[in-house]
Amino acid sequence: MKKTIAIVAGGDSSEHDVSLRSAEGIHSFLDKERYEVYIIEIKGMTWEAHLKDGSRSNVDRNDFSFMEGGKRIRPDFAYITIHGTPGENGILQGYFDLIHLPYSTSDVLVEAMTFNKFTLNQYLKGFGVSVSESLIVRKGFEHLITDDEIIEKIGLPCFVKPNAGGSSFGVTKVKSADQIHEAILKAMRESDEVMVEAFMEGTEISQGCYKTQEKEVVLPATEVVSDNEFFDYNAKYNGQVREITPARLKEETAERVSLITSMIYDILGCNGIIRVDYIITHTTDENGKERERINMLEVNTTPGMTATSFIPQQVRAAGMDMKDVLTDIIENKLS
Repeated sequence: MKKTIAIVAGGDSSEHDVSLRSAEGIHSFLDKERYEVYIIEIKGMTWEAHLKDGSRSNVDRNDFSFMEGGKRIRPDFAYITIHGTPGENGILQGYFDLIHLPYSTSDVLVEAMTFNKFTLNQYLKGFGVSVSESLIVRKGFEHLITDDEIIEKIGLPCFVKPNAGGSSFGVTKVKSADQIHEAILKAMRESDEVMVEAFMEGTEISQGCYKTQEKEVVLPATEVVSDNEFFDYNAKYNGQVREITPARLKEETAERVSLITSMIYDILGCNGIIRVDYIITHTTDENGKERERINMLEVNTTPGMTATSFIPQQVRAAGMDMKDVLTDIIENKLS
């Protein structure tokens, strides 16, 4: 009999609709001869399964089941593609652990840590991963640090971003002191914590990776060349960017990036597909020799999965098929 796969999408953040687009992508990629596939949309306390006739059925949160044609269906596996809360910060993973339903992402701790950009940076820094200088500003405690202190520690320009969030919602590239306060307020509309991060100029790349009991796959990196000030929402979703896969890197650099991506996957103990974003910077030392540094920006544990998203691009560049990749991930947890 076919296993039933629930693609869990939506969520409670500004990325709700982006997540639904990823769900449609995953639905198109999955092997329908092997699996029965449903999209389950979550928003607040409304959890609904999208049925094949176009109607919707309420999900019973006791066991994640729903009714279709008089029959109760309980999925065998949850493919989580919520970008933001509750699917990318460990909350939904904890629920699935409680009801013993296998899922596609990393576990509660990994999800919570990777969703908190500042915590992740400080943790991986201890393993020798290069990250930008940053500080955290918490809602209600903004008065504890002045704009001048931020500039002294971080410098200008800098990025002010929600500490928990994605798709570049609430992100500002700050170029002058008088922009800091408004940028923090904007970011706090997305998250109660705001990270102020030093600007790094260089080549921006993004690389996917997944591992199963049988294989380790590090995908070709994608180079991101934005028409905008940075890789913002319009660049990501409205075509104001060039995405070059494989990235135009020296062979030695590409190998180093792949090793770091694989190392980060193992350090965190990830599961399923992740995507790691980097900035590669170049400096000149006192002897005039150029130094290259691979700086991690963030780890995305539920990366976008539309046909044009980074991961499908990279899978195609690797000569692989998304259907096989998703089957690998699902069967790794069901076996």
